[in-house]
Amino acid sequence: MLNQSARAAATGAAALLPLLLTGCLVEGSGSAVSRGTLSGDILGSGATFPDPLFQQWMSYYNTSIETGTSIDYQAIGSGEGIEQFLAQEVDFGSSERYLQASELLVAREVRGCEAVQFPVVFGAVVIALNDPALDGLILDSEVIAGIYDRRVTRYDDPAIAELNPDLDLPGREIVPVHRSDGSGTTYVFTSYLANEVGFWAEEYAGGTDIDWHDDTVGGDGNDGVAQAVGASPGGLGYVNQSYALRNGLATARVVNEDGTPIEPTLAATTAASEEAEIPDDFQFSIDDIGGDGYPITGANWVLAYECGYNNDTADVLRDFWAWALTDAEADRFASDLGYAPMGRGLKERVLTEIQRINSS
Repeated sequence: MLNQSARAAATGAAALLPLLLTGCLVEGSGSAVSRGTLSGDILGSGATFPDPLFQQWMSYYNTSIETGTSIDYQAIGSGEGIEQFLAQEVDFGSSERYLQASELLVAREVRGCEAVQFPVVFGAVVIALNDPALDGLILDSEVIAGIYDRRVTRYDDPAIAELNPDLDLPGREIVPVHRSDGSGTTYVFTSYLANEVGFWAEEYAGGTDIDWHDDTVGGDGNDGVAQAVGASPGGLGYVNQSYALRNGLATARVVNEDGTPIEPTLAATTAASEEAEIPDDFQFSIDDIGGDGYPITGANWVLAYECGYNNDTADVLRDFWAWALTDAEADRFASDLGYAPMGRGLKERVLTEIQRINSS
């Protein structure tokens, strides 16, 4: 543990890291005044949850910040992304869950050094609906679990009607859509249900891969779930908020820990993220959210290594993620797509962690 003076020094140094890394001075608009020249081709893979944001960040960085770089990201799902990261097939991974102890051990054995993992953004997992007339439908954890366990099969079920006394509910069958691939979005969604609903914890638990009820529909990636919801009368599925926005899907309000139905807005996602207690190892969940917070909120972690990169690759990895966390334009991209950028204090802690990349 750092003492108070040492921690203050580390925090101050972290605030200067984006400047020290590449000699860059960045205006409030995010445009570079002067900057060093980096070069290198970087490949990452993993979660579809942050993919819209990652693609915007990487395109802007490659074309406007460091034009000698090429950063590519393949959205293949958190599960497969972790597998490729541990198999050393990519330069970095991405997931909506942090690496477990067994995976950290594998990383150490295959690479010969520690893995580095840090959060970069928060986002809401929304309940997307096929029917625009149902936008703002109120659901709680018991009803959502019941829908996916097929205990609740119609929109006019008494449990839904009780939550929505002023809404004329259709007598239509609900078609629940889930992720068919190993998914961090599934991890956030099912961990929320396991934390809130007793029978879900016993029968399904939380994880990236779930043994779903036979009468549910699978979709590949957030895009696949959004498309299946949009194509299925009565469709209902869980996706990252940006995918619901991009596909023009209605979304439900979800009752949080204080009994308040919360719309999945950027402000509600930010409110939930601010309730999270984040330890020094950045291994955390966002549970029991009340107040103005949206209750199904998750973080995205980036995975890298303390060793094994050539200097060009390591420089680009450190600089890109430092830029993504400190540049005003990067934050604007996140907000426009419905993601919640991290607060200043957490960013400073993460910037220090980023410096562990290739430090051994």
